[in-house]
Amino acid sequence: MPTNRGRTRLKSRASGDPMLGYDRLPAPLRLWMAHAKRPWSAKTVARSYDRALQRTGDAALALAELDALQDRLIAKDARFVWGPDYLEVANLR
Repeated sequence: MPTNRGRTRLKSRASGDPMLGYDRLPAPLRLWMAHAKRPWSAKTVARSYDRALQRTGDAALALAELDALQDRLIAKDARFVWGPDYLEVANLR
């Protein structure tokens, strides 16, 4: 059965109640997820944010690290998702 993940290499796993995990996130992380460019699980966002917060010691810098992580993952998947002839893939080389 097709899912709403689109063409991506993201793994598909049962994760219980995803909305419960989302609801338990702090407000800044829920806002970040609402505007994310790719699908994220609440668990992955929380784990990545916690690691970034430990490294930086600042919430704003940790959110900036999430943005940078997201951009790296999109660049990594661009060739797979859109193919080698897509304009953005050519710009990433």
